[in-house]
This record gives sequence, C-alpha cells and structure tokens, in this order.
Amino acid sequence: MWYHLLVERTQISLSTEQARRLRRTARRRGTSMAALIRDAVDRTYGADDEMHAAWDRALLSVGGFHSDASDVSENHDAYLADAFAE
Repeated sequence: MWYHLLVERTQISLSTEQARRLRRTARRRGTSMAALIRDAVDRTYGADDEMHAAWDRALLSVGGFHSDASDVSENHDAYLADAFAE
C-alpha cells in the first residue's frame, strides 16, 4: 500500500500491451495506473526489506512443528492460554 506523503513525478515508457493491462486493472480495482505502479515497485523492490525478511522466516517455519494433540486447530486458544499461564 502507498502511504508516502511526498511523490516524485517521473515518466516511464510502457508497451501498448502493458499500458492496456494497467488501465484495465486500474479501472477494475478503482485506482490509478500510478498507484498500481507504485505498489508494484514496493512489492518488487521492497518497501520494507525487514518486513519481507520476517515474512520469509515465518513462512519457512510453516509445517516445521509437530504436536501429538489432534485438536490443536479447534482448541488453539486453550492451548495458548495453557502455554502462557503463569
């Protein structure tokens, strides 16, 4: 998402097909082509590299843990409460 207060005007050249796809997507999403480009730049080149690294680490941990309990997905709140009880 784009939260910057200041923008720098720039000019880019797109192929006819790229411009057509951007216009169509912007219209469908109710936003501007410029907002789509800013979002793509942030996602591709990192608006916050540390946040992306944290997500990468979190995703690497998926499936890396095992429990003998078969009802964790249903009773996760109770398990968390037990784990953090003093």
